[in-house]
Amino acid sequence: MLDNLPRGTICIEDIEMGMTRHLRKVVTDEDIEMFAKVSTDHNPVHLDDDYARDTIFSGRIAHGMLTAGLISAVIGEQLPGHGTIYMGQTLKFLAPVRPGDMVTAEVEVIDIDFTKRRVKLDCRCMVDGKKVLAGEATVLAPSRKFD
Repeated sequence: MLDNLPRGTICIEDIEMGMTRHLRKVVTDEDIEMFAKVSTDHNPVHLDDDYARDTIFSGRIAHGMLTAGLISAVIGEQLPGHGTIYMGQTLKFLAPVRPGDMVTAEVEVIDIDFTKRRVKLDCRCMVDGKKVLAGEATVLAPSRKFD
């Protein structure tokens, strides 16, 4: 048995269809600036008010992958949690996320392969009840048993 699994980790043996987990986070100017620095994506639509005002968004927006990172946080911290290995992710960006927006990132179990420890998750992010991101993730879930 693996006794060193972090508290809150959900092992493949305990995952059920329809399980959901979520987090909420306000996307700040600092988040956008840090993401630009880490990713090296300095597109002015994210960083320059004057430039962004003249785009189709009529103002600055967060990086799409910053929003997608919130999905990663739910998967890596909650469902299944620590020890989870990402195998794949699809994403559709449906609407912009702006500085100051409260984003709700949520994942839901939609398929489980217990023999391969694979879990498919429906992934979504919402702002004010409007879906801004949708996709699916496939992950390798931790197990209480050794391989």
